[in-house]
Amino acid sequence: MKRGFASDNNSGIHPEILEALSRANEGHAVGYGGDEITEMAIARFKQEFGENTDVYFVFNGTGANVLSLSTLTRSFHSVICADTAHIQTDECGAPEKFTGSKLLPVETIKGKISPQGIVKYLHGFDFEHHSQPGIISISQVTELGTVYSLDEIQAITALAHQHGLFVHMDGARIANAAVALNLPFCAFTVDAGIDVLSFGGTKNGMMMGEAVLFFNPGLAKSAKYIRKQSMQLFSKMRFVSAQFLAYFNNELWKKTATHSNQMAQLLVTEIRKIPAIQLTQEVEANGIFAIVPREIIPVLQEKYFFYMWDDHRSEVRWMTSFDTQEEDILNFVALIKSLV
Repeated sequence: MKRGFASDNNSGIHPEILEALSRANEGHAVGYGGDEITEMAIARFKQEFGENTDVYFVFNGTGANVLSLSTLTRSFHSVICADTAHIQTDECGAPEKFTGSKLLPVETIKGKISPQGIVKYLHGFDFEHHSQPGIISISQVTELGTVYSLDEIQAITALAHQHGLFVHMDGARIANAAVALNLPFCAFTVDAGIDVLSFGGTKNGMMMGEAVLFFNPGLAKSAKYIRKQSMQLFSKMRFVSAQFLAYFNNELWKKTATHSNQMAQLLVTEIRKIPAIQLTQEVEANGIFAIVPREIIPVLQEKYFFYMWDDHRSEVRWMTSFDTQEEDILNFVALIKSLV
């Protein structure tokens, strides 16, 4: 399949991560995380985020979000999130099914929620007829390709903690955010007041596997049981852990995310030269949203597959990946120009 712009999930596995998987395949190792590779990967996460970090590896992003939310909520709690949040729109109701909690969507500005939007849900505390606000969830990068600034995150965590709520970050594209912000991971997560993080790597060169990081001692007491019950405990866990070791080695994550972001900037630079295409969001990471003449979309999708975002507006989403090449961008743009 030709490299397209549908999703960074569609890209392959980075060669260095494939090599790490091959090395991990030698001999036998204790299952369910009792192996040396997993111990080293957990130590590497602690080096990045702090010694108090509790680390739980899972299969995928939905599993990471469900484990994060399930550990910190009970069924009478509510989860405040963006109306565009992945947990709200794209996880088939899994967070609500497994937590029993109510999702309360907040209207977004450029994909981000603000304290002003959250406040309307901060009531009914200690009132048994009202679901109890328990956690705020934000996505970094957002589902619209925008990035929360450090100040924006701190404002949300300060509000949450003032009212006794936890804050979860869906970091499916957290590496792209770190590159965009030019900050270490810890600066806009644990140091900014985030309580639990779904740390993703699959969209940035890994084969599979995510990590759930709890930053406050004691928060993760039930996490290992919930992970098992939610079918996210990998028996041959070394094959997830080995990928993360390679991912952090020599900052491979930064190289891949930097390239992905740069390819998005190249694409948006070229798209701005085409008056018939209207960009709808600021391009801050590796996602581009644009309104495209409806009649040319099927031809474009046939050559370079991508998804519609809002069919009513003829709005599309283009995602770049760690393996996107300049020629992919230039040839795609040339095709658009020929059609418009």
